Amino acid sequence: ENGTRLIRELFEATPFDHPKPIDLIKRCALIGTNEGDIVLDFFAGSSSTAHAVLSLNAELDDEDHRRFIMVQLPEDVNPDSEAAELGYNTISEISQERIRRAAKKIKEETNADIDYGFRVYRLDSSNMQDVYYKPQDYTQENIDIFADNVKSDRSADDLLVQVMLDWGLPLSLKIDQLDVLGKKVFKVAGNSLYACFDRGIDEDFAKAIAQDEPLRIVFKDSGFKNDTAKTNVKQLLKQLSPETEMKVI
Repeated sequence: ENGTRLIRELFEATPFDHPKPIDLIKRCALIGTNEGDIVLDFFAGSSSTAHAVLSLNAELDDEDHRRFIMVQLPEDVNPDSEAAELGYNTISEISQERIRRAAKKIKEETNADIDYGFRVYRLDSSNMQDVYYKPQDYTQENIDIFADNVKSDRSADDLLVQVMLDWGLPLSLKIDQLDVLGKKVFKVAGNSLYACFDRGIDEDFAKAIAQDEPLRIVFKDSGFKNDTAKTNVKQLLKQLSPETEMKVI
């Protein structure tokens, strides 16, 4: 009853049946976690757990706040339900909107200096092309298909997530975007990782990026101006920023 009342206050409707009461979840989090811990809910539903963690962070005077990971299948809502009438197609959509509204409400009521943001990721297949051909099977007609080893429907953001996971970097790290010689560069956690998936990477770009001395830098294999530029970029980074680890996908 408490959980239903709270979600009705947020949505001015009831898009989710029998949500968990956040006071109970806050109590469990206090008993079972310490500051800086990550609370994982593998059956997020409407994300009452995320709501509870945000509320708890706003109340506690911890320097290192608790964080949350919510996991929810994109299960369709009942087409005859109140959620469908409100325009929601899946439970995960309700979950995301619940976090947004809860964060806004908590901030307005408490003005607590905490991180109210969150990121949404969807599980998918690899960004890389599935290649099953043997060298002798290639013809001039089909070889152009694999000129780029990244699937055509994948964005730079998709590639960045893959690279961060490959290097074991948390997806919660701060991500900024820079413009370097007209090319978009992702900057993750300061200089921990730079990534550029634009085309036309050449020696001038390498000289410019080396000034920041990133710990890691990633390019697309098809992003280099030509094969010579690819070799020269690698050598220039070794000379100008020897601590930088370069990776090509």
